[in-house]
Amino acid sequence: MMDATQPPICPTLRPLRIGRVEIGFPVVQAALSGYSDWAMRMIARRLGASYASCEVMLDQFLVQVRQRQRTRHFFHLSDDDHPVGGQLMGAEPEQFAAGAQRLVAAGFDVIDINFGCPVKKVLGKCRGGFHLSQPAVALDVIRRTRDTVPDPIPVTVKLRCGIDDSPASRDKFFEILTGAFQLGVAAVTIHGRTVKQRYAGPSRWAFLREVKQLFPHQVVLGSGDLFTAEDCLRMVAQTGVDGVAVARGAIGNPWIFAQALDLARGQPPRKPTLAQQREVLSEHYRLSEQLYGASRCGPLMRKFGIKYAAQHPCHLEVRAAFIRVRQRSDWDAVLDRWYG
Repeated sequence: MMDATQPPICPTLRPLRIGRVEIGFPVVQAALSGYSDWAMRMIARRLGASYASCEVMLDQFLVQVRQRQRTRHFFHLSDDDHPVGGQLMGAEPEQFAAGAQRLVAAGFDVIDINFGCPVKKVLGKCRGGFHLSQPAVALDVIRRTRDTVPDPIPVTVKLRCGIDDSPASRDKFFEILTGAFQLGVAAVTIHGRTVKQRYAGPSRWAFLREVKQLFPHQVVLGSGDLFTAEDCLRMVAQTGVDGVAVARGAIGNPWIFAQALDLARGQPPRKPTLAQQREVLSEHYRLSEQLYGASRCGPLMRKFGIKYAAQHPCHLEVRAAFIRVRQRSDWDAVLDRWYG
C-alpha cells in the first residue's frame, strides 16, 4: 500500500454503474452489520454517498421473519434511499434464493451475496467467508440467486482474497470469481485481506490491482483500509478498480464521502466544524428515533456517538459522555455541552 505520507492522487473517476443501475460517484457505503440501517444510510447520502447497502441479513431470518415493529427497520426504505443494496448471508443455496426473493419484494435495487464475513461464529455455521473454501457450493449459491432474482435487478458478490495465503486458497478464489462473472454477476467487491487475517495487517491493494488487470471489462470495487478521502482516491489510482466501498471508515465519519468529492474536484477536503458535526449528529438521532421509536433509540445510538466522538478535539471526554446516553435528552445534553 502506498505510504500515507505521500500526497493524495486525484485520478479521473468514472461514474459507477452496476448492471442496469446507475450509481454515479464511485465512492459508496458498504454493508455494515449492526450499523448501516436506514438512518445511517440517509446521513451518508446527504453527505455525498451515491449508493449504500443495508446491514447484512441471514437467509434464515429473511425466510422466517414477519413484518413486526421490532424487525421492520431491516426492510425500511424511503424514496430517497435509492439505489440501495440488500446484502444476504447464509449457508444453504436454497435458502439463499428464498432470502433474495424477500429482499427483492422489499424493494432493494441490488442483491449482494456476502462471501466475506470473517467473524468466527459466522464461519462456524458455514456462512460468510467460509464459502471461499468450497467453490462448488459458492457457485451454486450464486447460480440459484441469479436465477431467482428478476433480470433487471443486479446480483453482486462481496469477497475476501481467500481463506488464507495458501496457493490452494488462491486457486479457489479465482475459481469462484471467474464462475461468478460467467453466471451473470454484475459486480464484485473485494476486501484485500484473507478471512484468516480478519482485520489484522494492511489490506493488499496489489491483489486488487491484479484482479482488475485480469478482469478489465468487469466491475470490480475495492475495500479495506479506507479511512480517509485520500485513501479512497488513492486506491482507485493504485489499483484501477471501478469504485470503492467504504466500511468501517464511514462509521462516525460520513463526511468521508463529501471529502472524496472535494478531492475528485481538485479541492482540499473540508473538515466539518463543530456546528456542522452537531447538525449531523442531531439529524442522525432524529432519523433513528423515527426508525426505532423513542424507547429503543437511545441505547442503539450510543455506538454511533462513540464513533462520532473521534472527530471532536476532546474526543475522549466526548466519548465518555456518549457512553452514558439513554434517551434523547441525554443526547441533546452532550451536543449542548460539547458541540455548542
